Amino acid sequence: MQLLLDPESSARGLRRMAGEIIERHHGTAELLLVGIRRGGVAVAEALGHWINELEGQRVPLGTVDITLYRDDAATALPNPRIGPSEIPVPIAGRRVILVDDVLYSGRTVRAALDALLDYGRPRTVELAVLVDRGGRELPIFASYAAKSLEVPADQRVDVLTDATGLRAVLQAAGAPSVPPSAMP
Repeated sequence: MQLLLDPESSARGLRRMAGEIIERHHGTAELLLVGIRRGGVAVAEALGHWINELEGQRVPLGTVDITLYRDDAATALPNPRIGPSEIPVPIAGRRVILVDDVLYSGRTVRAALDALLDYGRPRTVELAVLVDRGGRELPIFASYAAKSLEVPADQRVDVLTDATGLRAVLQAAGAPSVPPSAMP
């Protein structure tokens, strides 16, 4: 296991991303953050915190569950756990920042876009991720990333949340998930 981002470097990356979002959109008007359940929600909350710190404005924060939109839902999910999707404001005409923890193949983001469009037609959709690990199978890219690197297919990136913040670790693809208390 290798530590990619500790809580301090995650916070710095998220603060930088928040600044880029504010600059690109000339403020926060019409912005909506939407975290992809499960891992993207904590990242979206942290990103929202930094946008509020920098701009003094709270951006609406929603969540989207992609379980039923996955292209492998029928075969990979014999007992799917479906969580709620919550979009707190009308999505039509909004600038949506879709947020996830790790960008890999692009399939999760594709499913999230399908789910998002069920709520209306946003003006734009951009993707923000904590870690872009490369290895895309679909033509999807992150507009904002705290860390970008190429990770071999036999390894995975896990993002863990604890009281001190977000951490990203690199480990063997078959290794069990590491509890935050066991982190270096």
